[in-house]
Amino acid sequence: MTATPTEKIATLAAQVEAALPDLLQRAPSLADELCYEVQPANLRAVCLKLRDDAALKFEILIDLAGIDYLDYASSEWKTLSATGSGFSRGVSHSPRIPHDGARFAVAYHLLSVTHNQRLRIRARCEDAEDPLIDSVVGIWPGANWFEREAFDLFGILFNGHPDLRRILTDYGFIGHPFRKDFPLIGNVEVRYDADKQRVVYEPVSIEQRTLVPKVIRNDNRYDAALKTK
Repeated sequence: MTATPTEKIATLAAQVEAALPDLLQRAPSLADELCYEVQPANLRAVCLKLRDDAALKFEILIDLAGIDYLDYASSEWKTLSATGSGFSRGVSHSPRIPHDGARFAVAYHLLSVTHNQRLRIRARCEDAEDPLIDSVVGIWPGANWFEREAFDLFGILFNGHPDLRRILTDYGFIGHPFRKDFPLIGNVEVRYDADKQRVVYEPVSIEQRTLVPKVIRNDNRYDAALKTK
């Protein structure tokens, strides 16, 4: 459920929807934000219109990020006493959009310097095994390294990218670290071997562990008997 928009956001939404009828679906967002879902087949046409339309003029791509919906809205915590807030939160009960089988998506954060407006659009990759989506480097050149980062960390392929190579992981790295099916500890570790005088790869030696607190302690300060009726 989308929060009640501010007047500025409502005006921007009317302009966007007038310029791109039937090509966008409004997505849940905060009152001072505007987000739309875009079908991957329409991505380039939508981005070009958002950049070139005189009433919109989103000249700059501020950020591009990959999204993995594999375990969206689920929790690994196995406890009945977890709450929905603070360090004891187990799941979030805020409204969510199910991913409907589209495991990977890409979010685009846009800025119009001309009109001092911001907009976010999101497009889903249709293939869960080999996620592929059109590159927007030809529209916003600044997307080049962002798309390489999403490819490196999530394994999302960008059709038409001029040089889609890894950008953060090692040259011989196998896998994509931000996928939720990738172990947090990794598969291998590296160290410098003085005898071989080079860096060597070895099976990881540390144990898998959860990086969030799992012990839920009752706090007697919030006991029901102490509440004022």
